[in-house]
Amino acid sequence: MREPTTSNAASGCLFGLAYGDALGGPTEFMTVPDIQARYGPDGPRELAGDPAPVTDDTQLTLAVGMALLDAPAPTAEVLEPLLRERFVQWAASPDNNRAPGMTCLRACGNLALGQPWTQATMIGSKGCGANMRVAPVGLVAGYDLDTLAGVAQLQAAMTHGHPTALAASELTAYAVRLLRDGAELPSLPTLLRARAHDQRTVYRDEWLGALWQQPGVANPADYLALGWDECRHVLDRLDLALALADDGADACRITGAGWIAEEALATALFCAIRHVDDPVSALARAATTSGDSDSIACLTGAFLGVALGMAAWPEPWRDQIEYAGELATMGEAWD
Repeated sequence: MREPTTSNAASGCLFGLAYGDALGGPTEFMTVPDIQARYGPDGPRELAGDPAPVTDDTQLTLAVGMALLDAPAPTAEVLEPLLRERFVQWAASPDNNRAPGMTCLRACGNLALGQPWTQATMIGSKGCGANMRVAPVGLVAGYDLDTLAGVAQLQAAMTHGHPTALAASELTAYAVRLLRDGAELPSLPTLLRARAHDQRTVYRDEWLGALWQQPGVANPADYLALGWDECRHVLDRLDLALALADDGADACRITGAGWIAEEALATALFCAIRHVDDPVSALARAATTSGDSDSIACLTGAFLGVALGMAAWPEPWRDQIEYAGELATMGEAWD
């Protein structure tokens, strides 16, 4: 264990997330050779634009964070309408023009119509939209682990109803909490695997209601076990990737392209652990990938930022990034 990053861990996390998003956004649909041809062999390492634009990943992170800040109590009854309001506002915003995922758009459209969230969600989706926005849940110091798990799963389940989306979102928020509390980045795969094992048959009825009642599912425990098993499998792949000599190639090769939630978590952890001593290189590595580069890079930035604080990032970037004011306000609330 290291000393907890208490002074500005939340700001480091949120700004790091946005920086990764901004670096990975332009490379999301490019091949690795094309990225290197444009940015050089080390990938993008400088923010572009003033402000440097982010994608829906940062926008939805802010939506989740504002709902958490607005909540007088951390319960499903309180948080669900606040999350619904923020998600619907995001979907209708003219700034929602950053190639958002269709799962989020469809689910938010259903939420806007007033459907119960268990009907509005896309039950078959485990896309990374479920967990690329969950970092704020891990920053709320007042949440015990049961509350953290419930909030993380609820915010995911409102748009992504697949059990792996829920499990990966909880693990992502848990990783942020562990790092804020002083865990070393290389220890995370083992700690997350233990959490996945312990929670395998835990269904949080007070948060999820009847979500488990889906075709082919016999009971609540079976519903969530699938998600935890898939997360454990990708953590095994992460261990394999970290055990091999690093040749600097595409970080997606073993842990996956990151379009789905568990792979976004694992590939981001790979980049963060491989480059823990050089956070900007970690973001560049994450952005130089063949998969969902902005989501991989934003989670990489969240993990390194909460571990290292604002000192991880070039100081000029703070005023250059889009939504700098909102990120600063939210970070200060939890620092």
